[in-house]
Amino acid sequence: MSLISVHEANKRLRDSNKVRAEDEVAELKHCLGRVLAKDIVSAIYVPPADNSAMDGYALRREDWQSADKAMVVSQRIVAGKPPAPLKPGTAARIFTGAETPQGADIVVMQEKCRADGEQVFMDSVGDIGANIRPKGQDVSQGDTVLKKGHRLRAQDLGLIASLGFRQIHVKQRLKVAIVSTGEELVEPGDRLEPGQIYNSNRYLMQGLLESWGFESVDFGITPDDPDVISDVLMQASQKADVIITTGGVSVGEEDHVKAVVESLGHIDLWRVAIKPGKPFAFGDVQGTPFLGLPGNPVSAFVTALVLARPFLFDCQGLGDSEIVPLRQTALFEKNGSFRQEYIRVRMVTEGVEVFEKQSSGVLYSTSWGNALVVQKPDEDIKKGQLVDVIPYVLFN
Repeated sequence: MSLISVHEANKRLRDSNKVRAEDEVAELKHCLGRVLAKDIVSAIYVPPADNSAMDGYALRREDWQSADKAMVVSQRIVAGKPPAPLKPGTAARIFTGAETPQGADIVVMQEKCRADGEQVFMDSVGDIGANIRPKGQDVSQGDTVLKKGHRLRAQDLGLIASLGFRQIHVKQRLKVAIVSTGEELVEPGDRLEPGQIYNSNRYLMQGLLESWGFESVDFGITPDDPDVISDVLMQASQKADVIITTGGVSVGEEDHVKAVVESLGHIDLWRVAIKPGKPFAFGDVQGTPFLGLPGNPVSAFVTALVLARPFLFDCQGLGDSEIVPLRQTALFEKNGSFRQEYIRVRMVTEGVEVFEKQSSGVLYSTSWGNALVVQKPDEDIKKGQLVDVIPYVLFN
């Protein structure tokens, strides 16, 4: 069986996806990380009226005559209080954010002014419109500010709140089942017997899914027993929108997941040209999409980021899940191979430094680092050259 590229694997996943999250209305305060189900269209102007960009004095530009000619201060305007129209030939004391009065076309900052009782002297003034934030400067009525399919960040929530929305239409959170397989797995806190290891993938996957805004449905550890695996996958297909397993999809005698999934639906075992990773399974369990990730923890981490993540976001209704790498200087050298490799690195001021041990079993490398370098097939990396870098934060 020949290897397929990472690009081809993602294309196959995207083309075969038939899962789409339903819409719902949610309180804005609970929408961080959610995906918009409808465009956000402003019904108002932001700001709703011309307002002062600083503390100072509002006036009509042509009424100012010279630095030694005082102007009468006719009113005091604070934010949140509507002003009266400006009396001709006068100035208004005004504070940052306050609405400028009708008739004023400039605000002079207080540092250029000298107050004397009910009068003010101005050393100089600027051009018409200076220090005034015009109505609709941020958003105009009728503007589409965020499109359907956009994943909401903190600044997006602030923007939506500025338009007066308390509730918005978003996609329901995708439910993703996590099934950890392997007789050797033991839960943290339990006693390790010879030949056993603690189950790291369960917590790794749960953390990734929740950081991506999905709802994880945890099925714990499943032993290498076809009947038990079948029961668990049947339950998972009824409770989740997508099923993810770690381990058990290779071709060993104790790797039963492949055969069980075939009996309940269908499965394709792909050999992807990716390192770490390679064995990756995709199919369905009674119509519920199934993703089978490798059991080695770093392989599970990388394939989750590179293959599972874009598929899951497509199911969630995200408009675009493509990640654009940064370009950074390599502080290391590494020969390429026939597979596309994702190298655990750490971004520092000078560039990116590599973790010495790149084995798929060295999970510490993912915590030590903060990014992945993408090394294309048959591409050698030389010290000092620019390389593609994906910081972990871009995956969230």
